[in-house]
Amino acid sequence: MRDFSYLRATSPAAAREAAALPGAMLLAGGTTLLDLAKCGVAEPETLVDISHLKGLDTIEVGEHGARLGALAKMSQVAGHEGIKSRFPAVSEALWQAASAQIRNMASIGGNLMQRTRCPYFRDPANFPACNKREPGSGCSAIGGVTRGHAVLGTSEACIAMYPGDLAVALVAFDATVHLGERQLSVDDFFLLPGTTPEREHAIQPGEMITQISIPASAAARRSTYLKVRDRQSYEFAAASAAVGIELEADGRTIRDLRVALGGVATKPWRARAVEEALKGKVLEEDAVRRASLLAVEGAVDHGANHYKIELAPRVVARAILKTGAMA
Repeated sequence: MRDFSYLRATSPAAAREAAALPGAMLLAGGTTLLDLAKCGVAEPETLVDISHLKGLDTIEVGEHGARLGALAKMSQVAGHEGIKSRFPAVSEALWQAASAQIRNMASIGGNLMQRTRCPYFRDPANFPACNKREPGSGCSAIGGVTRGHAVLGTSEACIAMYPGDLAVALVAFDATVHLGERQLSVDDFFLLPGTTPEREHAIQPGEMITQISIPASAAARRSTYLKVRDRQSYEFAAASAAVGIELEADGRTIRDLRVALGGVATKPWRARAVEEALKGKVLEEDAVRRASLLAVEGAVDHGANHYKIELAPRVVARAILKTGAMA
């Protein structure tokens, strides 16, 4: 076991200051950090405990949108009546993620900071080549077993899939991450691997997530999260889609459409081409299925993950048609 120091932060400002120290990591619910430490990927010099800080666990939902404190638990947000009625896709994404025990412990901020479940990244003893762990060492996944890897947003340096569900819904509805004095859209908070796959989030030393805000919209109110996976519970997505629709007064024409994908990309993936292809069009199955093919434009497979290129458009189409049929 590697020794580390433990620091109990007294305020958000103190936590940010401590987090800027070399080798420091924040401790909230601990559900991701414990995994990373157990498999030898995370070896913090100092753990900065923020789990007790006041005012960071609030959940506020009103006519203008929602504000989720970074320390609010996944289960608390998923079960909040305001979230279920105004942002059902967010609630559904959380209910379909992880086990009940993890949902009761894991924080919303920590959920956004979770790292890939790529088995090559999480097995440093057997696979030392991983650009996420050791920049410049190579990518063991390329040429390896790739059934669970990404087909969108990949690079020659990394094909690891982003594993989360919540962020997919947040990206679909233009949510914002608050980092203290700085704010970023959730879409911009997650980074493509490019040549620097070790950087997964656009968070700077001395910053921490304080809250997430989601603007209200008719599309968010009429939304769903569809997750396809190898088993019904406690499994990451093979492909998922967060979809929200606003229809015109005729009940048939699409005024606004939001689509984001999970399980197929290196970050939560906004399918804007699908949205643009269907806005202003009548909600018809043939048109939806044709437009849904645009969700995987530019996709690149690495053998065993080719099925995702065929699966993702089907998931998108099913989610759009399901959402469109809602009362």
